[in-house]
Amino acid sequence: MFNTLSGKLTGIVSKLRGRGVLSEADIDAAMREVRVALLEADVALSVVKDFTQSLKQKALGAEIVQSISPAQMVIKLVHDHLVELLGGAYSELNLATTPPAVILMAGLQGSGKTTSTGKLALRLKNKQNKKVLLASLDVYRPAAQHQLQVVAGQAGVGSLPVIEGQKPLAITKRALEMGRLEGYDVVLLDTAGRLHIDDELMQELREVKDAAKPIETLLVADALTGQDAVNIAREFNEKIGVTGIILTRLDGDGRGGAALSMRSITGQPIKFAGMGEKLADFEEFYPERIASRILDMGDVVSLVEKAAENFDQAEAEKMAAKLQGGSFDLDDMLSQLRSMKKMGGIGSLMGMLPGIGKIKEQMAGANIDEKVIDRQEAIILSMTQKERKNPKLLNGSRKQRIAAGAGATVQEINKLFKAWQQMETMMKQMKKLGKKGMLRGGLKNFLPI
Repeated sequence: MFNTLSGKLTGIVSKLRGRGVLSEADIDAAMREVRVALLEADVALSVVKDFTQSLKQKALGAEIVQSISPAQMVIKLVHDHLVELLGGAYSELNLATTPPAVILMAGLQGSGKTTSTGKLALRLKNKQNKKVLLASLDVYRPAAQHQLQVVAGQAGVGSLPVIEGQKPLAITKRALEMGRLEGYDVVLLDTAGRLHIDDELMQELREVKDAAKPIETLLVADALTGQDAVNIAREFNEKIGVTGIILTRLDGDGRGGAALSMRSITGQPIKFAGMGEKLADFEEFYPERIASRILDMGDVVSLVEKAAENFDQAEAEKMAAKLQGGSFDLDDMLSQLRSMKKMGGIGSLMGMLPGIGKIKEQMAGANIDEKVIDRQEAIILSMTQKERKNPKLLNGSRKQRIAAGAGATVQEINKLFKAWQQMETMMKQMKKLGKKGMLRGGLKNFLPI
């Protein structure tokens, strides 16, 4: 997410480091580079012009030009402007109405609307303890209604029974009635999409909206379509009125132009972001956190929240006790690998760590593969309990036996053993440092930054 833009902006700021004072020529040169970086990231031209003009005016202020640390001041300015561009504060989902709160899901075909409906339902159920009902109004796409039933089952929420041949308006009324009679807190209406915006689609959406009176009308847009996503959002907002946007496949959008343009062009907030294929890969859209990620400042708050959601408290306490004792075996490593998978894998976690951009080239050279976690898990599970507790027992014949059992190579087992040795060394360092030493030294004691 935002990889290209992040690299460009952090590179621009790096050029300013070490300068005691910034001249107007320095600022002009930096603004030209910022403008190019934003345009290459597929940000709308009008947005780029407003962004760079406003940024330049503030950067030319005496407090920046004569600042003790101009680069840090520029970072702060760019960060604040990005936050403003992305919508300022986090925009919460509005459910303040007499239950059931109706949420209308709109968007073009292929934007990820049905999956996003399931993701939102799962989040409402798990994080807000809501009883949720899903209803598909898509009577045109083959098996679309049954697809939503499957998604509802995966999310563990209710779904409206399918009546073949029923029209969208009749389905809407039946969903609202079922929501009232069966005590649902939220009803999510998954509307039909088209391959393009047309009058028929908009008329149907207006009729459904008039009947349902939704408290939220959320547009689902695919971030990978770049400026098309922005144009689609603008048209939907003008023709039916939307209250918020869900951007899907934001994890695959290295440029990020849609996210950076959406709020400014449409005036509507991005409320959620789809970050993967699984139902749990769904995040609230916090402008400040996204801006920090773009500038390689990390997103520690989201990292802590994700850890809190996925880590078992008793297991965490047990691990903490072992770490304090400086011991770390392959069962502990297996536990950490599984926790990492729950939290979205290596790539998801790395994007939230501050300063990770500085070692991106080294990481790319290391050819980090997300599937390596699965392979390492298979290797550890092929060991005996005695081998897991004491990995130094792994001689040549044992490694060959484990490789055969895990469908791996001896080289992969050697890599795993080396990784364990490095982690064990780290644990011993942590024990020597103690709590005060760790707090004082932080990550720099362990990371090659």
